[in-house]
Amino acid sequence: MIKNKKTLCALTLASIASFASVTGAYAAEFKPESPDCIAPAGAGGGWDFICRSTAKYLFDLGLIEDTMQVTNMSGGGGGVAYAYVSNERNEDNSLIVAASNGTTSRLAQDAYPGSTPDDVRWLATFGAEYGAIAVAKDSEYKDLKSLMDAVVADPRKVAWSGGSAVGGYDHIKPLMLAKAAGLQDARKLKYVAFPGGGEAMTALLSNAVQVFSGDFSEIRGFAESGDVRVLAVMSPERLSGYEQFPTAIEQGYDVIGPNWRGLYIPKGASEEAYEYWTNAVKKLTEDADSPPKCDTRLCSLKVFPKHDFRLPEPKALAGPQV
Repeated sequence: MIKNKKTLCALTLASIASFASVTGAYAAEFKPESPDCIAPAGAGGGWDFICRSTAKYLFDLGLIEDTMQVTNMSGGGGGVAYAYVSNERNEDNSLIVAASNGTTSRLAQDAYPGSTPDDVRWLATFGAEYGAIAVAKDSEYKDLKSLMDAVVADPRKVAWSGGSAVGGYDHIKPLMLAKAAGLQDARKLKYVAFPGGGEAMTALLSNAVQVFSGDFSEIRGFAESGDVRVLAVMSPERLSGYEQFPTAIEQGYDVIGPNWRGLYIPKGASEEAYEYWTNAVKKLTEDADSPPKCDTRLCSLKVFPKHDFRLPEPKALAGPQV
């Protein structure tokens, strides 16, 4: 168990043990009533995607009996929802909550006042999704180099939007790019924080900012419709099925930006509820291996082993200082 934030250790996919077989004894005794998934941001972002996709697949596969409600609760880079769950719904057995790198990085940086990683029970991760950088379709920036050259020349001239708070992962990604491009003082980069990826994308499309920093799932639909131009995907190599989008690495910027996405439940939820949700989500991925049942970003499930969830040291997640 984590005793304080100074003892936080690395949370990476490599550190998450394989899920042991679930007996189903507890699950057989418990069924959620009016199941609810909280997305700690507005509609259209990554947390919203996780809740809505999980809700759909759980219901379609008969793993929950009632339609799952999705509640959008923005504020504090996920902090409002985190405090609400721990303070107001700590014993709610029918609640799951979307989480990601943004959640753990904010906790590691003490950005959720009065909160600790022990305030909730961490459930599962759906694997890593990679970040991406996009501009409007008519932007003057035709590739990543032209963008980063402009940022280095005058970082205050180029405004970036993202669906995480300052210091969150959508902010860290452009900071890493700026550092790789040679910007000496990353604090000069102009980042505009929004409650979620949907609002951040709206800012780009309305020309309130010049660049969007987010995850590929937040950008994909707009790229396919021709509304935005993807300058770079922050993956080691081009994504399967989306080979038309170049990586930052192949353009000369040695930066990758994986973002795990997953779920937590209230700390006070019963053991029966915990067993039920872990079993249900595990079955979701086992039964949904064949498209179109499961989105590829939901088919690489890992479940956190009991009493063994650890977070990164604050310095490891902080990225370039801001």
